[in-house]
Amino acid sequence: MHRQRYFLELAYKGTVYHGWQIQPNAVSVQEILEKALSTLFRQKIETVGCGRTDTGVHASQFFAHFDCVGPDVGRDSLEARYLTSLNALLPYDIAVKRIIRVNDDAHARFDATQRSYQYFIHHHKDPFKHNFSWLVKESLDVAEMTKAASYLLDYTDFSCFSKSNTQVFTNNCKIENAEWQKNEDGLIFVISADRFLRNMVRAIVGTLVEIGRHKLRAEAIHQIIQSKDRSNAGTSVPACGLYLTKIQYPYI
Repeated sequence: MHRQRYFLELAYKGTVYHGWQIQPNAVSVQEILEKALSTLFRQKIETVGCGRTDTGVHASQFFAHFDCVGPDVGRDSLEARYLTSLNALLPYDIAVKRIIRVNDDAHARFDATQRSYQYFIHHHKDPFKHNFSWLVKESLDVAEMTKAASYLLDYTDFSCFSKSNTQVFTNNCKIENAEWQKNEDGLIFVISADRFLRNMVRAIVGTLVEIGRHKLRAEAIHQIIQSKDRSNAGTSVPACGLYLTKIQYPYI
């Protein structure tokens, strides 16, 4: 019997949760997951997530790791024994897809090499998109928004898109892709980077939408980023349209 480390791949609808991370006086995804794991394995389980999502933000792919004292079972046998039971303990809006045995020094947050988000916008009122997409009734200049998004790849310091007073070592991020895609009734903003700052994607989308509304020119993105001042960027868009969609690791 010894302590072993496992990764969980999960997905969740963030509507009723105050983000991923445990916090006082508010229900979080992490809190619900840890209660279920502790019940399943009959010991106190603490998790470490691949990042943190804000209140109301969704995740179609999220990873967390935890340590568990138990018999040394193979990768496949652990999933077969516990995956169904774990999902039975979780509410309908949190689902675990995989339980993966990893090396004891593997880390869900620090070992991630790339993260991807998508932000959904729709243009016509649709009850089935409520809480899952942002309703923007006016048309947007997608060509200008696309041009402005391409400029993001020229920079690394994104202080202007970071939530104020966050305790991070650096505001530098390496954005590898940022583009707008059209769907049947709106737009999807897709962005990938090695890391993201708090509120960063929602602030970027808010700024790009201002450009799409012709309140700013596409070239204004240069001055905004160079200013390193959050007050110069656009308003953060609603959390309901934001999804964490992909996390990459060198060993998964």
